Amino acid sequence: MSDEEIAALDKEVKKLKRIASEWASQMHDLVEDRLPAAYQEIPGIAQSTYDACQTWAVAHARLQAAQKGQPA
Repeated sequence: MSDEEIAALDKEVKKLKRIASEWASQMHDLVEDRLPAAYQEIPGIAQSTYDACQTWAVAHARLQAAQKGQPA
C-alpha cells in the first residue's frame, strides 16, 4: 500500500470512529435520559452502534496491517 493509500485509510478509520462514537453517544443518551419509557428504541440503537463499531474495527485492522507492511 502506498503512503497516500495509507493516509486515505487512516482518514477513513478516523471517520468511522467518529460515527461509532456518535452511535455510542445516542445509546448513552437513551440510557441516561429516556429509559425506561423509550425501551423499544434499545434494539435499533444497539444494533446500529454494534454495526458502526464492527465497521470501524475491520477498517482499523486493515490500517494496522498496512502500517506494518502486511497485506490487508
